[in-house]
Amino acid sequence: MLFACGREFPNAMQTGPGYVCVGDVLMTYYLFLVIPIVAWSIRVVMTLVILRRGLAPATALTWLTVIFFLPLIGLPAYLLVGVSYLGRNRVRSHKLVAGKSLSRARLDLMKHHALRPEAGPEQQAMIAQAQRMSSNPILGGNTVELLPETIDYIDRLVQDIDTARHHVNLLYYIWRPDILGRRVVDAVLRAQRRGVICRVLVDAVGSKTLLKSPWSQQMRQAGAEVRAMLPVRLWRRKLARMDLRNHRKIAVIDGRIAYAGSHNLVVEDYGHRRAGKWIDLSSRLMGPIVAQLQIVFLEDWEFESDERLEFPELFPSPRRVGEVAAQVVPTGPNHPSDSFQRVLLAALNSAQRKIIMTTPYLVLDEPTMVALSMAADRGVEVLIVIPRRSDHPLVGAAGRAYFEQLMEAGVQIHRCHTGLLHAKTITIDDALALLGSANLDIRSFYLNFEVNVLLYGPQIVGRLRFAQQNYLAQADQLSLDAWRQRPIIHQYGESAAALLSPLL
Repeated sequence: MLFACGREFPNAMQTGPGYVCVGDVLMTYYLFLVIPIVAWSIRVVMTLVILRRGLAPATALTWLTVIFFLPLIGLPAYLLVGVSYLGRNRVRSHKLVAGKSLSRARLDLMKHHALRPEAGPEQQAMIAQAQRMSSNPILGGNTVELLPETIDYIDRLVQDIDTARHHVNLLYYIWRPDILGRRVVDAVLRAQRRGVICRVLVDAVGSKTLLKSPWSQQMRQAGAEVRAMLPVRLWRRKLARMDLRNHRKIAVIDGRIAYAGSHNLVVEDYGHRRAGKWIDLSSRLMGPIVAQLQIVFLEDWEFESDERLEFPELFPSPRRVGEVAAQVVPTGPNHPSDSFQRVLLAALNSAQRKIIMTTPYLVLDEPTMVALSMAADRGVEVLIVIPRRSDHPLVGAAGRAYFEQLMEAGVQIHRCHTGLLHAKTITIDDALALLGSANLDIRSFYLNFEVNVLLYGPQIVGRLRFAQQNYLAQADQLSLDAWRQRPIIHQYGESAAALLSPLL
């Protein structure tokens, strides 16, 4: 009887002096035969799959590179985050919701011609593009209050919830049970005790601490409806990305007041100080435009809950309360062709004199790079303001890889040094402004559910540009010559990170 790896194997055959380790033989067989066969099978099959999908060449090449060099890691990564849709049943469901459940509300808004203001010729292309994507017409008669401070945003939101009479609809990517998030929870509890209908829809990942906290249960026990958007479960939908998120931030009170912008319901340092204070900007809106934000909320609510809400109190008769013309454009993976990128490109191509953009993340694709370069070529002053330090190092490094090319084209890059600039704003000449939840990165272009409010006219554009000038005053402009002198290791690291930018 011989021994193999310390165990008795009566049938083991001795082929030489010492012991024969059956485990070592099997492991050697596995390493030198099975793994290469599996790896090459993955490479061949996934090459066919990726080429069949018709992805953008840069995205396809990135996935092929990852799978070729790391097939055993690349395959599960592709299955988790490589498919940029929600799943066929989910997409079909959302299209049905958007197409039928709220068509009456949209038609009612379209009939109010007095609320559809005249626009200048430089705005017509943008208005048509936005309406084609969202079915939302431009609406006049609105007021817009800009809220740059987190504490002011929470104060105003809590005050409006405390005066609500019929309903409070809240949709947020991040809602945490910290000192500020709990203030909104308390306001919801007070409203519910008054008989106000409160609906809370939060992203399952971004707001997981709230969903797991006693505060979520307290809202439910009080009668508020609390739901998680896009819960992450391996079995929840076939071949759908696990990281598609609802990144929107919307509040609608009584169908007459709405909030939209970049603020989440969380303390302004987001619980950590690595990147400093987060600098946000949101809007409090009144007027006919509130109905369009209400539609976005209700579509998401029905999409996640299968509950259709058609109470007349949700859409009170639109009233003119101001002079601002506005248009709401939601985008997301449920309509891959209606991406935020289309809105952005239409806006950039309409610019004649000046573009200012603020964003926490700058990871651009080729069409956006070309649009920015072409704007600079035709004499448009283009300024981009970003944080000096990102809270996502890999995303920050990928973004820096584009700086030199942008500056060579004449685009100015400014880096805010007083905190993490989280405001997502764009102003085009004196004609158009965008304010919402979308970043200038691949995720917001194609993957996340986002919502942006387009604002028209020199008065509101001037007010938003004043906020942007404050960000510029807290920023330092990069010099092309100085940027080229940064350490070589940084340049290689940023170029390597940029290779992954189609996947970020």
